[in-house]
Amino acid sequence: MLFLLFACGNLFAQDAAPAPTISKADTVWVLVSAALVIFMTLPGLALFYGGLVRSKNVLSILIQNLAVFALVAVLWALYGYSLAFTEGNAFIGGTDRVLAAGLNASSIGATFTKGVYIPELAFFVFQGAFACITCALIVGAFAERVKFAGVMLFTVLWFTFAYLPMAHMVWFFPGPDAFTSTEAVEGVLAKSGYLWAKGALDFAGGTVVHINAAIAGLVGSYVIGKRIGFGREAIKPHNLTQTMVGASILWFGWFGFNAGSALEAGGVAALAFVNTFLATAAAVVAWLSVEWIGKGKPSLLGAASGAVAGLVAITPAAGLVGLNGALVIGAIAGVLCLWGVSGLKRLLGADDSLDVFGVHGVGGITGALLTGVFAAPSLGGAGLWDYVTETALPDYSIAAQVWIQLQGVLITAVLSSVVALLAFLIVKHTVGLRVGEDAEREGLDIASHGESAYES
Repeated sequence: MLFLLFACGNLFAQDAAPAPTISKADTVWVLVSAALVIFMTLPGLALFYGGLVRSKNVLSILIQNLAVFALVAVLWALYGYSLAFTEGNAFIGGTDRVLAAGLNASSIGATFTKGVYIPELAFFVFQGAFACITCALIVGAFAERVKFAGVMLFTVLWFTFAYLPMAHMVWFFPGPDAFTSTEAVEGVLAKSGYLWAKGALDFAGGTVVHINAAIAGLVGSYVIGKRIGFGREAIKPHNLTQTMVGASILWFGWFGFNAGSALEAGGVAALAFVNTFLATAAAVVAWLSVEWIGKGKPSLLGAASGAVAGLVAITPAAGLVGLNGALVIGAIAGVLCLWGVSGLKRLLGADDSLDVFGVHGVGGITGALLTGVFAAPSLGGAGLWDYVTETALPDYSIAAQVWIQLQGVLITAVLSSVVALLAFLIVKHTVGLRVGEDAEREGLDIASHGESAYES
């Protein structure tokens, strides 16, 4: 069937079969990729967001980024990994790995090729880094006005009830070795995540990461309300140099994010790597071109935002489309995300501080839908993978696949928005969501953390 993720290695143990051995090269690649994803968040996303806020709030966004990352890493080990990547039902996993049970140096996990294995710990930390950056992305939507305690409590709730079900529905299946025959396919699909079984394609997180986080951020920007002075006074980024450095680190780390999702150091990883390289470049060129024509001047903020837009859009398609498909996806995303942070933002009327929805939401939706188009073999894509024969299926319908992709987008939007709304309301009526007016005017660095980024 499809080309997505993984299951615990214990599913492959058989008394009569020899013990599986790990691929050292693939293990190295996944571990390096995990480190690159961590580097994307710390310091990449932190610097990108830090440069975009005002100087009185830069430390607050940095500590939120760091603390959310650390909190989710702990939750991932306690129960997150188990609920996302062990067998349960179509919507959530089981408890086999709760409190890190069974996670040790001898635990073996699958890749996408029959008979090729990596340590389960490598997959654990790689996917854990994904969970961490997803939750950190959200805070940009309501930066400069939210309580630190509110961010922490919201993170626990949203991670548990939105991120984990989405990761399981999109990425969990019992591994390629489970596809022993055509007759076995139905049983394998019954054990897989809901969207994986339906045939939804998401190579590295268009739905699970970007749309999921963007919807939550947009809901937060509505519930928390607009910043003081929003729409009446200029609220400008305080350091675009930081933002440029952060965007560059994101692009660099994204090679691990996308190419690492192949779980093997082979041709698919190389394809995902090159597509990440090209789509991002195309998005920068497209964004700057339209901005230059419309405003008369190209901006650094536009170039950095265009890069992130391209990275987001190619994520679900990275290992599934050809190079020309990647260029088209990147270019379209650059134009649409420029509209997302301008025209669409005005239509929505929300104070999405750092344009999380305009870039990650619009870019994620664009990439998810266009994956269904450009994954077609007739357009240079990989098609749909048959794990029984280990070849691409002979038939591919663009219209049918785009419909499946749209279902994935809609399910993500509904689940994330409902969970986010309930989580924000719980936070609002417990620890509180928004800082007081005086604290907001003074800046969260001093008011919430007693520190200043720039001493006079």
